[in-house]
Amino acid sequence: MAELTRELIRRAPKVLLHDHLDGGLRPQTIVELAAEAGHQLPAGEPEALGRWFTESADSGSLERYLETFDHTVAVMQTADNLARVARECVEDLAADGVVYAEVRYAPEQHLEGGLTLEEVVAAVQRGFDEGQAATGGAIAVRQLLTAMRHRANSREVAELMVAHRDEGVVGFDIAGAEAGYPPTRHLDAFEYLQRENAHFTIHAGEAFGLPSIWEAIQWCGADRLGHGVRIVDDITVDAPPGSGEAAAPRLGRLAAYVRDKRIPLELCPHSNVQTGAAASIAEHPIGLLTDLRFRVTVNTDNRLMSGTSMTQEMAALVEAFGYDLDDLQWFTVNAMKSAFVHFDERLRIINEVIKPGYAALRG
Repeated sequence: MAELTRELIRRAPKVLLHDHLDGGLRPQTIVELAAEAGHQLPAGEPEALGRWFTESADSGSLERYLETFDHTVAVMQTADNLARVARECVEDLAADGVVYAEVRYAPEQHLEGGLTLEEVVAAVQRGFDEGQAATGGAIAVRQLLTAMRHRANSREVAELMVAHRDEGVVGFDIAGAEAGYPPTRHLDAFEYLQRENAHFTIHAGEAFGLPSIWEAIQWCGADRLGHGVRIVDDITVDAPPGSGEAAAPRLGRLAAYVRDKRIPLELCPHSNVQTGAAASIAEHPIGLLTDLRFRVTVNTDNRLMSGTSMTQEMAALVEAFGYDLDDLQWFTVNAMKSAFVHFDERLRIINEVIKPGYAALRG
């Protein structure tokens, strides 16, 4: 098998389920759009601004991490700006070898320039369409509409998602600081989505632990877990007294349920290290969760804030855990199986794009 160089990993087909549109802007674009909007930035040069984002996000605090979005959201308040950001997102992901992506954002955060929620969705879709056309169909990108968990309009966003489900929107999400804002506050939205046969994921088990995951699954009915990394808190790894050997990990009831039901975990290694959910890539629970064959997927979360890409995420896992192309294909197929597009489209991408792509790399 070929040596797993960074370039080989970049060429490998990848699937991305957890990526925030307002967390992946190009620094150059922020500088240009901020100048037009009259928005003051913490740094005026693209390279320095990029460093500011990663350094500010690298604080170990989810709340501090979220503050960096003030500057990206500020330049995403017009239809043309939204379309540009969306188009560049598609182009950047395609250049990184991503063949399918679900990109999420909160429409309500882009209304300060006078846009309506519907106009925000249309502008983002315009950008996605332009990006997909520019890349020659090398990538398929769909929208996830996000509601902010500290606000009370999640039902409205859920209805927006359903209204546009045949226009590039495939699912719903809630995001924001977990502590103090449990997903059960939004039961009305989740029950509505279930009645409408719509898909949704929930940010859970990142900054907050098992109760967040339990509520997301058992009360709200989440199809996937946004992060879900703290499911490891329900897994016990220790050695039998006096044996000198490690015992097989023991799964608690919740962890066993998540694994048995094949509930996808949208793991974001570099982001988790930044926000303190994991001490390092080498100590990230993704290693144990992969060994135990949970439905693990690899994601970027916020490419700008984490200074990352899908290639970077996978390269770091290869270095930390010794993964090979078979492992990377497993992560990728897991993600495609877990996507919110219809089954026939998932199967087509797996059989016609992902598997042949990895086979060619092995050759």
